[in-house]
Amino acid sequence: MTESGNDTFGEKAKGAIEEGTGRLKDAAGGLTGDLGLQAEGKVDQLSGMARREFADLYEEGEGKLEKAVLFVQDRPLLAVAVAALVGLLAGLVLLPRRAAKG
Repeated sequence: MTESGNDTFGEKAKGAIEEGTGRLKDAAGGLTGDLGLQAEGKVDQLSGMARREFADLYEEGEGKLEKAVLFVQDRPLLAVAVAALVGLLAGLVLLPRRAAKG
């Protein structure tokens, strides 16, 4: 497993712990009638969920980047041709056309 894989695993674990802590605070606040503790628990739950989702998205993006790098390494001429074609099309679409004189 790569170092970044360990990082995302750690972030997922932190997110799960934060979400669990938030659930406990929410429940304790509900039982005691402490609205502040209950609100803090809900914020912690959302923060934990967001942390886990971000780690998932990071892993997914990292996998796609690795695939792109491997493609360029395996087929460098094709990669250059594709980049040139995309640049040409972007130039045709984005640059203004000259008006014909006459």
